[in-house]
Amino acid sequence: MLKTHSAFDFLEYLATSGNGSNEPIPSLEALSKKHGVSISVLREQLQVARALGLVEVKPRTGIRRLPYTFAPAVRESLFYALARDRHAFDQFADVRRHLERAYWFEAVERLAPDDIAQLQDLVKRADEMLHDDPIRVPHAEHRELHLTIFRHLENPFVIGLLEAYWSAYEKVGLNRYTGIKYLEQVWDYHRRMVEAIAAGDHAEGHKLLDEHFNLIDRILE
Repeated sequence: MLKTHSAFDFLEYLATSGNGSNEPIPSLEALSKKHGVSISVLREQLQVARALGLVEVKPRTGIRRLPYTFAPAVRESLFYALARDRHAFDQFADVRRHLERAYWFEAVERLAPDDIAQLQDLVKRADEMLHDDPIRVPHAEHRELHLTIFRHLENPFVIGLLEAYWSAYEKVGLNRYTGIKYLEQVWDYHRRMVEAIAAGDHAEGHKLLDEHFNLIDRILE
């Protein structure tokens, strides 16, 4: 007889079985028979795994394990916090600023020439958007610039927190137009940060990052 609950844990099974993300996962029916747990319980555990970004489920390919990322778990919890208290975003934004300051040097030292070229292109693209008629807000470029700087950190938890920040940024509506003067100031800092990175002056880049964050603090006061 199948159990409605069991010592079998689908998340533990995902973590300890198989070697790669492309290795197929047995169907719920097969897991139910093998481990003696009801399909309804497995389905609930599968939903948790999907919410955490650990698996995807498609009609033809079935269940597939995904590469690990911390962002979905943080994002779900963060969105809940935002729904209860808008001030939660300010608290999480403070965490993000501390992270970028702390990991700046490690991150920029890992950037390749192609990464720097991409950063320069983002700055150029944002400048064109700000001087277009009508003005276009370079939010996607803003997000991509910061995440590109930190993309090569070998720490999925830092990357996940930074990615979740930008999802929350959009959730609370900060990707909307905030005035051309402010946007020009922000992107002037971005331009100088990228110039410092390209010149190998990482200390100057860090100083500009700090000033950039101080500008944001003044605007939000």
